[in-house]
Amino acid sequence: MMIKIIQVVLLASVKYFFTLPYALLIGLDYDHAIIALLVGGIGGFLFFYYLSKEIIMFYRYIKPRIINIFYRIFKKEHSINSLSNKESHKIFTGESRRLIKLRNTFGYWGLIIGTPFLLSIPVGAFLANRYYSRRPHTVPYMIVSILGWAAVLTIIVNIFPNVFF
Repeated sequence: MMIKIIQVVLLASVKYFFTLPYALLIGLDYDHAIIALLVGGIGGFLFFYYLSKEIIMFYRYIKPRIINIFYRIFKKEHSINSLSNKESHKIFTGESRRLIKLRNTFGYWGLIIGTPFLLSIPVGAFLANRYYSRRPHTVPYMIVSILGWAAVLTIIVNIFPNVFF
């Protein structure tokens, strides 16, 4: 029983939406499944949100040093200062344009509402930290979104009980 709960918690921390049906299909009690779903979803979001904060800080610290080493290896006479002039001119790729379009179309609330359903918890946590970490209520709103999607999943399971039992 404990192994099943751990499986559900780990799955909920990565791919939230499919976890409740999976928990019921492997024979977990309904109450244990909901608790494991919430613990995994909220715990996974908090873990990946604060881990991504550290990864972003490390990336910002290490990137100039790696670029400087790269140019020294290839005997180029560039420093970080001359490189920063080149970085000020941004090049838009297809991927960056899609990201900007998604951000402008759906924005903050689209990320909050869509993370448990459409995105995975780690991707949503990273994007929330990367683009909206300065907003004061990002973490509480995401937790409320995770709780709301648990309620939606509960309603779906109660409407169609024959599918999962």
